[in-house]
Amino acid sequence: MPQKQDITILAIESSCDDTAAAIINNGKIRSNIVSSQQVHEQYGGVVPELASRAHQQHIVPVVDAALKEAGVTKHDLDAVSFTQGPGLLGSLMVGANFAKSLALGLNIPLIGVNHLDAHVLAHFIDGNNPRFPFICLLVSGGHTQLIKVNSPSDFEILGKTRDDAAGEAFDKTAKMLGLPYPGGPVLDKLAQNGDRGRFKFPDSRVEALDFSFSGLKTAVLYFIRDEEKKDANFVEQNLNDICASIQHTIVSYLMRKLKKAVKETGIKEVAIAGGVSANSGLRAAVTELANKHHWKVHIPELEYCTDNAAMIAQTAHFQFLEKNFLTQEAVPFARIAK
Repeated sequence: MPQKQDITILAIESSCDDTAAAIINNGKIRSNIVSSQQVHEQYGGVVPELASRAHQQHIVPVVDAALKEAGVTKHDLDAVSFTQGPGLLGSLMVGANFAKSLALGLNIPLIGVNHLDAHVLAHFIDGNNPRFPFICLLVSGGHTQLIKVNSPSDFEILGKTRDDAAGEAFDKTAKMLGLPYPGGPVLDKLAQNGDRGRFKFPDSRVEALDFSFSGLKTAVLYFIRDEEKKDANFVEQNLNDICASIQHTIVSYLMRKLKKAVKETGIKEVAIAGGVSANSGLRAAVTELANKHHWKVHIPELEYCTDNAAMIAQTAHFQFLEKNFLTQEAVPFARIAK
């Protein structure tokens, strides 16, 4: 019998403000290193130019740390993978150019990975494998989608946001409340001590399985303005309840759409993914809904919710098995807008 191929892949993630590298060997994550950028906190959001500069500073030590933790050298690698998009162009260029140069120098395959696909396929890390097909609610800072996942390479988008993403709604309403960046996790923490039913905010009635969050942001803005006209200390005195009410509105909206997708497709294998899948309210709500309707639910480990290279590595492993490689002549950014 022919020997099973030993596959070791380096993965690089640099789509936004986290520089990350991971090693996967035969489908098993051996290291997962993330270096976060603190420089953006003083600006209340990610500054693209500062992000790309920080990636240039961090990428070599982060890759070196990933190799050492996995106990391998660059000569043990069978392929190099990187986030091809979507993301900040300058940040993506740092990771892509590093990966392309390393693959060229080692004469090994180069694998370009879609960042959103990787969030979905993070569920296959450590053997927690959903059965195909499954419905995945992808919720992040830049994207909100309902996806029917037929295989690791066959994704069918059932619905998506028409304007802002759920993560953007969390972060921007948090900023309106004066919370520090990144605001979404802070809002989540405060919401856990608040009354989620005290204040009512509208959600969008967009048709089908699409989403819209711009109206919620406007409603919160006017709510804060009107209440502070009556009492300048209103937000400070009611902060936990406001956060809980905002979170409840967003999560309930997401769950209503997810429930509709399950009903329309008949698929009861359900997953959530993306940075917002770390939100405690969302994780509790999808678990409650799954128990009520007898779904099998998959919730990623917290370290695989936000941007990380392990999910890039897992996706690259699937692509390696299908020999889905980039040529060195290909422009790495040709599919950034996918």
